Amino acid sequence: MLEQLLIHQPEDPIPFMIDHLQRDNDYVPKIVILGPPASGKTTIAMWLAKHLSTNLLSVEGLIAKEYSPLAADARMHYQKFKMVPNMLLIRLMQERLKEEDCIRRGWILDGIPETREQALTIQTLGISPRHVIVLSAPDTVLIERNLGKRIDPQTGEIYHTTFDWPPELEIQNRLMVPAGISEGETARKLLEYHRNIVRILPSYPKILKVISADQPCVDVFYQALTYVQTSHRSNAPFTPRVLLCGPVGSGKSLQAALLAQKYGLINVCCGQLLKEAVADKSKYGDLIQPFFEKEIAVPDNIIMKVLKQRLDQQDCVERGWVLHGFPRDLDQAHTMDSLGYKPNRVFFLNVPFDSVIERLSLRRTDPVTGERYHLMYKPPPTMEVQARLLQNPKDSEEQIKLKMDLFYRNSAELEQFYRDAITLNGDQDPYTVFEYIESGIINLLPKKVP
Repeated sequence: MLEQLLIHQPEDPIPFMIDHLQRDNDYVPKIVILGPPASGKTTIAMWLAKHLSTNLLSVEGLIAKEYSPLAADARMHYQKFKMVPNMLLIRLMQERLKEEDCIRRGWILDGIPETREQALTIQTLGISPRHVIVLSAPDTVLIERNLGKRIDPQTGEIYHTTFDWPPELEIQNRLMVPAGISEGETARKLLEYHRNIVRILPSYPKILKVISADQPCVDVFYQALTYVQTSHRSNAPFTPRVLLCGPVGSGKSLQAALLAQKYGLINVCCGQLLKEAVADKSKYGDLIQPFFEKEIAVPDNIIMKVLKQRLDQQDCVERGWVLHGFPRDLDQAHTMDSLGYKPNRVFFLNVPFDSVIERLSLRRTDPVTGERYHLMYKPPPTMEVQARLLQNPKDSEEQIKLKMDLFYRNSAELEQFYRDAITLNGDQDPYTVFEYIESGIINLLPKKVP
């Protein structure tokens, strides 16, 4: 609301604020998507608009509007000069953005602004996006991609002869080659785009994300969706209390170590805490020891006492913590919550069974040196070393399957309990996973979209 007051500066702020509150549209999408020809920006914009139930605005759509004198004027200009004057385009935008559906459900601007002059004029008029996405790819890739572009005249959907050919014969037969996609025309448009984009970007310094378009369209879409669902970082003080959930072998320990190293969080591994309590022969260690000897689960009330003791220490309170290995079921989550240990960031790392088997069942230990190896990722240096390697019984395929089944039996209830949890694909490079976790920590939680 403060942002809107500063932009519009109404003579009488009280009715303005009342009207603003009645609109209830502080969190509707307000997105700009920019990119060179053939970068897929229109496809991504259409997918986002459909997923977010918002309105897609493009130059073509604005000038095609019926019963609008401004649109009729714009069509005449476009037919004659193949462009729409800046002020006419912006007046069209203003007219469209004042309509009820844009106010209630927000908007996505596809390829607008095209120039710095448009960007500055839009800002002057108080049209302020919350997220700006710029797609990027090498010119050679874009030229090649553009040559295969096809358009469905009925729906406006964009297809490609190589990458995205529709399976339906009916759609195939009606696809058309759009105008202006030859190599020479594409190169000219790219040159013009590069000349303009470098002058547009400084207008959006804190809300801008560049995404590589030289990857599968679905990956581009999910990166864009993750970004637009995330609110920008608040300047308020924030002590991270992070919970990492995931099956055995999902990489929780590594991600916790990376977070602790970079942000100074206290790495709290529940299993390690129990082992340390036994090793230190503490009062809780004496209670835990019999369960370790019999290889049965330690009761929740004992685990919670050990965990409480650690989380109450000054370093955890001041610097924050990253917890993994607990809770493992809904009852444990309720117990932790009732005692006031509420994580403000929760991440679920999903990894397919086959990948976990590959990660864990091929682990080996050298009984002579204590060195750890992985038969695929870190093989032993000699056949002599390989011959003496041993496998931990816990890394057998049967044990792994039991642990994974146990986790996924409880994970649905945990995800329901932690409603703001962020689910990530853990089956990728660990530093890529870390970037996603890091983004989820330093930014505000995304607004859930039904």
